[in-house]
Amino acid sequence: MDTTTSSGSSPATLQLHSIIPENPITAMELPFPSFLRLKRHCLGSSVPGEFFLASVPSIVLHVLTTCDLGPRDLAKLEATCSFFRKPANFSPDFDLSISELAALDICQKRVIFKCMGDEERQEMKRKCGGSWKLVLNFLLAGEFGCRREKSQALAGPGHSIAVTSKCVVYSFGFNGSGQLGLGTTQDSWQPRPIRSLDGIRIIQAAVGTDRTILISDAGEVYAFGKDCFSKSKSEVQETKLITTPQRVKSLTDIFVVQAAIGNYFTAVLSREGRVYTLSWGSDERLGHDTDHSCSLPQPLLGALENIPVVQIAAGFCYLLALAFQTTGMSVYSVGCGLGGKLGHGCDDCETQPRLIEQFGFLNIEPVMVSAGAWHAAVVGRDGRVCTWGWGRHGCLGHGTEELQMAPKVVDGLKDVKAVHVATGTYATFVASDDGQVYSFGSGVAANLGQQDDVDEDTLTPKLVSSLKGTKERVVHVSLTNAGNWNGHTMVMTESGTLYAFGTGDRGQLGVELGDNLKEREEPAKVAGIDLS
Repeated sequence: MDTTTSSGSSPATLQLHSIIPENPITAMELPFPSFLRLKRHCLGSSVPGEFFLASVPSIVLHVLTTCDLGPRDLAKLEATCSFFRKPANFSPDFDLSISELAALDICQKRVIFKCMGDEERQEMKRKCGGSWKLVLNFLLAGEFGCRREKSQALAGPGHSIAVTSKCVVYSFGFNGSGQLGLGTTQDSWQPRPIRSLDGIRIIQAAVGTDRTILISDAGEVYAFGKDCFSKSKSEVQETKLITTPQRVKSLTDIFVVQAAIGNYFTAVLSREGRVYTLSWGSDERLGHDTDHSCSLPQPLLGALENIPVVQIAAGFCYLLALAFQTTGMSVYSVGCGLGGKLGHGCDDCETQPRLIEQFGFLNIEPVMVSAGAWHAAVVGRDGRVCTWGWGRHGCLGHGTEELQMAPKVVDGLKDVKAVHVATGTYATFVASDDGQVYSFGSGVAANLGQQDDVDEDTLTPKLVSSLKGTKERVVHVSLTNAGNWNGHTMVMTESGTLYAFGTGDRGQLGVELGDNLKEREEPAKVAGIDLS
């Protein structure tokens, strides 16, 4: 193992634990017999020789931590070498192995973990299966599914929100309800930072019709736009407009890490992996047995009460939850089953979360979920993509417009390893591990980015040719997910450059369109935002 530091580093920057050998100089200079010096030794085995860094485990721990190894890598080290399995005699827990300590140290780099108390950390460890490696796996799964603590751009119904890696929020587009958070109700095609958030570090965002939700690194939830955080279908009274971010008081006792806005309800995910929903509780639609206009967060009952969730996604009156278990990830759904969008092979509604069993039959472990208005998609750990629900305009990618009541692998992507999927209103985008983007579904308003077939439906996955000119690897896509708005699409590249195309008549593309133009077919670079 090479333990040398880079040329620009000084010895003072090497952060070592306090346990060192009684005689470190002797330990470091202990000569090997000549017949062993030129051999690579079995790690931790007494034959032919001990792992040569066993006498200075602090250096090993430092290397494991700074390299940000994943939980699977750390588990492989334990399986390969007894040195990584035995107690390391380090604080805070002298019984932890070197790999478990590395996992704990890497967890502490996460903003949502570092501010937790010891009891809260131990409870998270218990819920995740009793290992810090599993806790790390839980945290990383959440980051992968919703780009937590990373830059992101969201295409909402008529407006767009961008969150930079420095936790600054920009907004642009339609602002009739104050959903841009700029203190006015005037539209803005030019991206503008939300100045009232200065000093607040935002790490997540969610967009819906006439509203925006932001989440800080302290787990605080801010909302603006229509004052309908609990807006129900039957409410008819005039709604108050909020034009600057206001903290949601009903969520002050919950450390929130993600929010999802569906039709007639809002869902939030807590740091511990608990799902809460607001409104749409009448007739036990979400297992609450509460009034449909209830503004208090209600925990999602049933199967997910004791299973931590890493990501949530909301569509038209339904919710998907990506659950974490020691045996692997799984997906649960709840709400309206019209069109088969709950994925259970029928169109029945579910009042409590129900496991989608089809992934087990397909031998797919889901790692990302996306809920469109009427259809849904999942990316598996092996890179396969599954879709289900209403198939109108070919949004499922199966070559037809027929509905699919259970998850089905998209055969048109069999030679593609997907790492990201985004669904909207009858449209789907998939990003591959090599940075290519594929789209299928409704091409209305040029939101699929297909130059040759503008405004045409695409029934099977097709490479987004208009993005080839960017000559960059695409890492994130977001598209409008509301039936009452023509869609637009936001695409972010690895360098942090943001491109937009589709409907832009209200400024939602972040670029100024010419006279009498309402949409843009070619991706336009959005200036003024650094998402690197």
